[in-house]
Amino acid sequence: MTERVRWEELPAELRDTIQAHTGPVIASKSVASGFNCTVALEMHTRGNGRLFLKGVRTSDKRGMDGLLREERINSIVGGIGPAIRHRFDATGWFALAFTHIDGRHVDYGPGTNDLKAVADTLHRMHDLRAPAFPVPQLSDRFDVPLDPGEAEALHGTHLLHTDTNPHNVLIDQDSGTAYLVDWAMPALGPPWVDAAYTATWLMCLEQSPADALAWLAGIPSWQQADPRAVEAFVDVTCRDFTASVGAQDAAASNTRFRYLLTALRTQPGPHS
Repeated sequence: MTERVRWEELPAELRDTIQAHTGPVIASKSVASGFNCTVALEMHTRGNGRLFLKGVRTSDKRGMDGLLREERINSIVGGIGPAIRHRFDATGWFALAFTHIDGRHVDYGPGTNDLKAVADTLHRMHDLRAPAFPVPQLSDRFDVPLDPGEAEALHGTHLLHTDTNPHNVLIDQDSGTAYLVDWAMPALGPPWVDAAYTATWLMCLEQSPADALAWLAGIPSWQQADPRAVEAFVDVTCRDFTASVGAQDAAASNTRFRYLLTALRTQPGPHS
């Protein structure tokens, strides 16, 4: 379980630094789920209203790397993810204060009304410009050797989130807009990848494969997916997960990913 440090447990100097920018913190609540960080706080401040504070110790290399990636990419994902309002680096801690999304985690289960909002957000992501700083290709993250041609098939210039699990998708209670949070693992690749990941999450959370793939079929980028790239994506993902946890534990997830190949074969229209 990820360690969580509450507001009152942070060093006094860091709390003073934060409040110098946000005004006094009137109330705070630690968020237990999701987020690869040590500090995950919903804060009500007198000067800046509600904020979400995400932070790590500077000695936590993995956490620092992820949070610095989020900081660098934030200006590019405006309107897709919440904006950063402040950054703090003091007394051995690094933290970012984000605009608070007043909402709830997405519902991926049967009968949900959230999937149009998710599809709309994924569609808007197609217009995101590639960062001026290096972002790894999707193929770079796999720990297993790639077969000839797989890296080339997965090469792309579209900015991907790559982790659309329900903890990372928030539905705004007023607008109904879906926001993607936790941009710690961005990658470049084909534009349909986040939609494909999301379809497997729908199946994982008890949507039937037919319903999940029917939703996926409505995503414009998926309609134009190169079958060779989809096959490479599925094969590499399944090999990588099998190598990580073993064939038995990987079986259910791998089955969900292989349904993507079935969907592509039965989907009408050209693919390019």
